Amino acid sequence: MAPKQKGNVDIVAVAKAAKVSPSTVSRTFNHPDLVSPATRKKITRAVQKLGYVRNRAAQMMHGKRSGTIGLVVPTINHAIFAEVIQAFSDAIDQAGFTLLLASHGYDLDREYAMVRKLMEHRVDGVALIGLEHSDATARLIAQQETPAMAIWNYAEDSELPCVGADNRQAGRMAAEHLLQLGHRDIGLIFPDTRGNDRARHRLTAAVKALETHGISVPENRMSEAPYSVSQAKQAALELLSGPSRPTALLCGNDVIAQGALYGAQKCGLRVPDELSIMGIGDFKGSADIEPGLTTVRIPAETIGTLAGERFTSYITSEAPEMFKLCCELEPILRGTTGRI
Repeated sequence: MAPKQKGNVDIVAVAKAAKVSPSTVSRTFNHPDLVSPATRKKITRAVQKLGYVRNRAAQMMHGKRSGTIGLVVPTINHAIFAEVIQAFSDAIDQAGFTLLLASHGYDLDREYAMVRKLMEHRVDGVALIGLEHSDATARLIAQQETPAMAIWNYAEDSELPCVGADNRQAGRMAAEHLLQLGHRDIGLIFPDTRGNDRARHRLTAAVKALETHGISVPENRMSEAPYSVSQAKQAALELLSGPSRPTALLCGNDVIAQGALYGAQKCGLRVPDELSIMGIGDFKGSADIEPGLTTVRIPAETIGTLAGERFTSYITSEAPEMFKLCCELEPILRGTTGRI
């Protein structure tokens, strides 16, 4: 066990141990890209040896940034946002920022409370999932003049800077794939769309694509399931247990599609010979289930990386410019869909 240091270790002690100037130590923390890797390594060893921890509170009193960015996501229970969170965290870390993560459970009132708590910690910026937020959240961001951005959904008329995908296009692509395979009796399993613009955009676009081909979806072909494999399985069982069953299920995301696959298997249906299942997302694991899930890939890692890079630049710029980036979607054809 390392011996306990007497008194508080300051930046001067770190500089002395690393045999560099205090300004070089400060530059290593605040602008690591301006310091050579060899020097950074020496300073890191000195920091670890001495147990030095920067006093962020003191920095903030002198008008410096906290070095933290808040990210508020709907859930961390599933793989839906795991990849984008990791990529975003890695990107802001490269710029010298630390991630503070919060979850609101698809409750926009709770999202407001989470944003407020992050601001109490004086984060340098707040990133939110999607474009739909409560009036209270929008007002708070404007009042505090805190840099904010939206991740995962894209719209040309977004009031916030955003990096994401066109979720309407994702819903349309999923529906058109099933239509191209000859399916006309299609069941829909989507999450509650209240407060969830991603799911709502996918659903409305999918329904519109079907209507364009003269197909209306009756109520007994629509079911709602949260982001839960077990509850999605139950929703699929209900759609498949009637006197007639659809030839395909279009699911709002891959978590629901996975549950639908298990429901079909429980009914003894062969996928895709007797039932096709379509997802949206292409999350980690979607390729590994049997059969592999056909889906629309939303490039989560690319979205997270671009969001982190652009947001840190936005925060640190003296004249920040609005940015809106739309990442391309890609149909991923695997084993859960086939011709009717």
